[in-house]
Amino acid sequence: MIIAVVPETSGNRSAAADMPAASGRPVLVYDGDCGFCGYWARYWQKLTGDRIDYRPYQEVAARYPAISQAEFQRAVQFIAPDGQRASAAEASFLTLSHARGKGFWLALYRNLPGFAPVSEAAYAVIAAHRPAFFRISLALWGRDHEPPRYDLVAFLFLRLFGLIYLSAFCSFAVQALGLVGSHGILPLAEMVDTVAGRLGPERFFVAPMVFWLSDSDLAIKAVCWVGAGLSLLLTLNLLPRLSLFLLYALYLSLFYAGQVFMSFQWDTFLLETGFIALLLSIAAKPGTWLLRWLLFRFMFMSGVVKLLSGDPNWRNLSALSYHFLTQPLPTPLAWYAARLPPGLLRGATGSMFVVELALPFLIFCPRRLRFVAGFGILLLQSCILLTGNYNWFNLQTMLLCLPLFDDAALRKLVPGRWLGLLVSRRGARAPARAVTIFVTAVALLMVFCSLVEMDERFGGNPPAPAQAVDAFIEPLHLISAYGLFAVMTTSRREIIIQGSDDGVAWRDYEFRYKPGDVMRRPLWNIPHQPRLDWQMWFAALEDPQRLPWFWHFLERLLQNDPTVTALLEKNPFADKPPAYVRAEFYDYTYADSAEKAQGQWWDRRLLGLYFPAARLNNE
Repeated sequence: MIIAVVPETSGNRSAAADMPAASGRPVLVYDGDCGFCGYWARYWQKLTGDRIDYRPYQEVAARYPAISQAEFQRAVQFIAPDGQRASAAEASFLTLSHARGKGFWLALYRNLPGFAPVSEAAYAVIAAHRPAFFRISLALWGRDHEPPRYDLVAFLFLRLFGLIYLSAFCSFAVQALGLVGSHGILPLAEMVDTVAGRLGPERFFVAPMVFWLSDSDLAIKAVCWVGAGLSLLLTLNLLPRLSLFLLYALYLSLFYAGQVFMSFQWDTFLLETGFIALLLSIAAKPGTWLLRWLLFRFMFMSGVVKLLSGDPNWRNLSALSYHFLTQPLPTPLAWYAARLPPGLLRGATGSMFVVELALPFLIFCPRRLRFVAGFGILLLQSCILLTGNYNWFNLQTMLLCLPLFDDAALRKLVPGRWLGLLVSRRGARAPARAVTIFVTAVALLMVFCSLVEMDERFGGNPPAPAQAVDAFIEPLHLISAYGLFAVMTTSRREIIIQGSDDGVAWRDYEFRYKPGDVMRRPLWNIPHQPRLDWQMWFAALEDPQRLPWFWHFLERLLQNDPTVTALLEKNPFADKPPAYVRAEFYDYTYADSAEKAQGQWWDRRLLGLYFPAARLNNE
């Protein structure tokens, strides 16, 4: 084996040892009485395999009389087959250069000005405090530290992510025709005609979707249910890469077809995760790092936007005193959470900021610190999931914590049968070097564009070329800007839609999940995403004159269209259409303990009309 020689000016390289390596392999000689040295020598041996011979100096010192005992005790010694040797940081980097993907350290040492002296100085500090750094190593990596593998992590992530995709496709499938079908609130065919007339051929790049081929109701249903079928194939590990590519393409199509009903962050979150999952299925290591970067951005920006918004309720830690009441679709447990002591809620708000602003930085730290980040994020997401209905959003975020772990951490939790299946396929799944380089290049492009969007979110003005690159890939939604609940709503306003035959007696339409009847208990709908119910929550924060979809919705109610009324829990005009519809505006609060004991969950107070009485113009 040929070992490249560092120029003679290096202070740690001697001309030659008295005796070359007897095995014909490089030898790394370390202090066998030093726990720190033995710990990292065992780790490096797992990295390099049999390409390097590892020996404590207590066994082989006699073979190298030119090296004093003091030198052996001071630093590790790397001895090449030709007798050339190096020590300390240089020896460490020469050793790592024999491990796949670690040669860049030696390149930096040789070529980056200043890197070598800084490395040697750092090595000297560590060598002078080996017992302390040994304890730190045990704390950060564990006693049996081994090179991280992510085959099992990737295998489990992709199987479980198939279930996330399944939830998303099935959820939209049961609502699609009422939302964007030919008789829906915002017919897809009308959108297709409008965009095609305005953009011409450019539409294929601005809004890439399969519905340019057909915008029929059959096509909408086919995309939804084919997506559900592909999700099952992914979960069962059948044609995973093809399934992931098609799932991304189909959900991107639904994203554009859904219009305002697909305008939520979890839709772009799913698209970005779906594309990274495709990369993960090709090359595990860059895919794993990209998933970690996505989780970091999502969590960190969720905390940052709360502070940047200037909302005093976040800064004085009072936000959770309102959140459990005012969130879009609370669960039954939200009533109890809203009654927790104010001091406890302020403490919980502060803890949330720790999880969102501090713990994400541990994602890029040694493994046990990553575990701390993972468990902290899992705890926060579990609390959110218990008190609020956010479809598959929290489940997907919790799944993104899986890449914070490694195969060694998961082996105790995974059935042996899965481990056997994975081990049998490990060799076939190793990507070619060219494939890994390509995936890494795509990952770097995504990181670059995400930094551009983060800069813009912070109020920066990225260079024009950077913005142009970001704008070029933006229609694919490979990356997105995130940030949840930047401003906390402090009161709950609900829109109650009513119909009437004569304009005097009015009857309420009841939605499936959003509050309406004060006696109705909040429902669980995870992982379903009732998109009309969610839009009604946002509509309560807006002027109805600025919401064309709301007018179309009322028009469909006046027509008593069954595809739209099927989105509701109760249609009081099942037999014939109403002559009039209107929308009243109410302020909702939770019922007190005495009222709840009688089966009442809400109190409400009429604020006035949200939308005046309207009827169809039959002229």
